[in-house]
Amino acid sequence: MSDEDKTTEQPEENKEIGTSVQKTEAAPVSKDAPEEHQDEATDDGATPVAFPHRDLKPGMVVRVHEVIKDTNAKGEERERVQMFEGTVLGLNGSGIGRTITVRKVSDGVGVEKIYPLASPHVREIDIIKQYRVRRAKLWYLKRDKKKRRLKEVPLKT
Repeated sequence: MSDEDKTTEQPEENKEIGTSVQKTEAAPVSKDAPEEHQDEATDDGATPVAFPHRDLKPGMVVRVHEVIKDTNAKGEERERVQMFEGTVLGLNGSGIGRTITVRKVSDGVGVEKIYPLASPHVREIDIIKQYRVRRAKLWYLKRDKKKRRLKEVPLKT
């Protein structure tokens, strides 16, 4: 291995999610450095964690595909995908423990579900449309008897 192939890792703070991301840069290594220190400098095992569903915002109408495991009367297990379509009321938490609250009104009854975004039970989240909102948490949609007028905005693709 030549001296140009050696790298050192320096953390760089990512402003969007508040975590540190490893950035590699080429650094000169002296020829008289011991071999064990050169091996530590080339550790490529540190890769940043990709957080799923970064583009979700309050006011979006989403369709969440959730994996459900059922057991029938014979004791056989089966897996199916159940879809839940509703409005995103808010995002809670940060990092790997981030959750999303989705609400819909079904037969005059409001139904809310809280989904962890990093859960293996959430197969995918489809964005249907987006409304213009001015708050981070849309709890007022639960309280009002009359539905407030929400203006739809075009989705960014």
